[in-house]
Amino acid sequence: AYGEAEVNGFKLAVKEINADGGIFGKQIKLESMDDKGDVIEASNAFNRLAGDKNVIAVLGPTISSTSGAVAPLADQNQMPTIAPAATADSVETGGYLFRTCFKDSYQGEIAAKFAAETLKVKKVAVLYGTGDPYSSGVGKAFAAAAKKAGLDVVAEENSSSADDTEYSSQLQKIQAAGAEFLYAPYYYSVAGPYIIPQARSVGYKGYVMGPDGYDGLKMTDDKSLYNKVLYTTHYSPDDTSNAKVQDFIKSYKKANKNADPNTFTALGYDSVYMMKQAIEKAGKNATREGVRNAIAGMSFEGVTGNFTLDKKGSPKKSVVVLELKDGKPQYKTTIQPAK
Repeated sequence: AYGEAEVNGFKLAVKEINADGGIFGKQIKLESMDDKGDVIEASNAFNRLAGDKNVIAVLGPTISSTSGAVAPLADQNQMPTIAPAATADSVETGGYLFRTCFKDSYQGEIAAKFAAETLKVKKVAVLYGTGDPYSSGVGKAFAAAAKKAGLDVVAEENSSSADDTEYSSQLQKIQAAGAEFLYAPYYYSVAGPYIIPQARSVGYKGYVMGPDGYDGLKMTDDKSLYNKVLYTTHYSPDDTSNAKVQDFIKSYKKANKNADPNTFTALGYDSVYMMKQAIEKAGKNATREGVRNAIAGMSFEGVTGNFTLDKKGSPKKSVVVLELKDGKPQYKTTIQPAK
């Protein structure tokens, strides 16, 4: 489903660019291959595309595991590649592979900035699953950034996995330490039914914040438990700070029988326009190497935020914060990247 949503974003952007005269007067041809979320399928599909002299660039794969497998192939084939949604820090970018999404640990940094500057809390705590690279990577990045921002990290607790169902003992310590803000980077299937209700049941009334894994949070019947719960994400249809968002939604609905685009559609859409910008910079007779050099360090303004790619090929970008009100995520603010 993620991949299909992304391809819908690719198709819309390609359609718009071609209707506007293409790139240097040439129409873009989009050729898509399904890797079925499988590392071997992804590698084979990538090698087939790389072997075609007419292919100047690749968009994808969708998820971190397949993108990680393709990264060394992109370098070997000198094929400029943009992964729209590969958030894992472990994906090697900056050679010929770049990403449109922010990487996981960046959300931890942004959450610390938000706690300090927007919520203006002083005492913070963090809880993460040590056995899970996503949970521990984001949690540790938050703790480091919180200390750097001058916040008092009163408790740093963890669970052995990110799939446990019982967190009361850790949460009691967090409550006893006087935390006003808890950063708990887990997935929607754990944070929703277990961590948040258990935090409330031990008497914790402060903020709970998580990363994009909170998208589609599974909730218990009592929605009031989820007030003061926030999470970072890549895109919100209600983002009023970015004029491109509403134009994108209008254009997508018109082309797709009034269906709503999601985050993956927006990331896919931006990836095509990033590639267009790079090819135009590389010039009429652009080579794969020329396009790669044009992507490196590029600044871009898109639907999922404005950003500059760092030396490692990841964007330092604006991040959307959503807050739950009566169980429904609502747009709270957009955090601009730390200078």
